[in-house]
Amino acid sequence: MGEHFLGIGECMVELAPESPESPGLWRQGFAGDVFNTLWYARAFLGADDTVGFHTGLGSDALSAEFETFAAEHGIELGPSPRFDDRTLGLYAIHLREGERSFSYWRDTSAARRVAADGERLARRVASADLIYLSGITLAILPPEDLETLHAVLTEARAHRTIAFDPNIRPRLWANEAHMRTSIERVASLSHVVLPGVEDEALCFGAGTAEEIAARYVRFGAERVVVKDGGRGVTVRGDVHLDLPLEPIPVPLDTTGAGDAFAGAFLAGLLSGLDTKAAIRQGHRCAATVVMTRGALCPHERLRE
Repeated sequence: MGEHFLGIGECMVELAPESPESPGLWRQGFAGDVFNTLWYARAFLGADDTVGFHTGLGSDALSAEFETFAAEHGIELGPSPRFDDRTLGLYAIHLREGERSFSYWRDTSAARRVAADGERLARRVASADLIYLSGITLAILPPEDLETLHAVLTEARAHRTIAFDPNIRPRLWANEAHMRTSIERVASLSHVVLPGVEDEALCFGAGTAEEIAARYVRFGAERVVVKDGGRGVTVRGDVHLDLPLEPIPVPLDTTGAGDAFAGAFLAGLLSGLDTKAAIRQGHRCAATVVMTRGALCPHERLRE
């Protein structure tokens, strides 16, 4: 009997530049922070393990195409809610010297209602061993659905492992106070929190990895794994670890690097690796991903 890894959140239609030499050509794909993490977890989990995604879908052709794409790559959408008046969000990647920026169209995204049916969500959470979500998951939900999600996680915490990446995107939030409060509430329920030094400065102000870890431990997180831009990882809580990492080459495209780390790292923990080995697995995965265009590196390349 394998393990079941469940992600809750958003996937979008991705438009990525075909190449720097063809600025008017775009390649369509599918990506989103939680889905990306599941993609990389799937690559590192065993054949007996399952990966599920609880998201929102429309009844249109793009939603059907995404459902087929996810299934072909071993990610089960299962009873995710469907909406006739919504579809997938859309984003475009803009690259400059390997660094990325984005344009988004997500006002009518079906994923915004992923927690609208609390009973459906609770049933999926109850079937999982590890539940993963991000700050973007929280940011896109209307207030009443955010309360539903929080209630489901509160009920599940004693029996399921919850992992949370704050993945802070201030533009998605109505105001800073709501952003901080929402992140703190979910962090307090989480067994593993994965903040990044650069992201944290956008919400809580600049701080060292040690200070960031201490903050999330105060919130109530059991284990805090602070990522410092690929240079090193600081772990506090029930594990105490300072781990420098091998330098990553000049990146081709940093899209999805943090998601890749999270997916490979959490898959490692779920598979029984200790924290240090799981971090190194996550780092190797991210180092490969940043040399690939777009958010999703083919599984075949990761296995190489």
